[in-house]
Amino acid sequence: MAVSASFRAYVLEQLERIPHVTSKSMFGGVGVYSEEFFFALLDNDGIYLKVDDTNRPDFEAAEMGAFEPYGDGRTMQYYEVPVGVLEGADELQKWALKAIEVARSSKKGKKKK
Repeated sequence: MAVSASFRAYVLEQLERIPHVTSKSMFGGVGVYSEEFFFALLDNDGIYLKVDDTNRPDFEAAEMGAFEPYGDGRTMQYYEVPVGVLEGADELQKWALKAIEVARSSKKGKKKK
């Protein structure tokens, strides 16, 4: 679950045009936020974005899978970002903005309960 300092710096640089992006070390990985919205996580020098039914098809079309933190088949609502998307700041920004909206919607849903 390690994240190298160089990978963390690279991802944050790729996301620098998104307002208020911060990162926080957590459980051996790194959480990535825009304002208070947790929209991405870094693990094993990979990046995973938050998904729901609105953006999951993008990941599935790229044949990317869900984050599986325990290696036992249990997954989280974060999907791995394709390398080609990660390497293009403009494309990564588009995908990240969708993930931020998913995080925002998810947070609104939790407040209603």
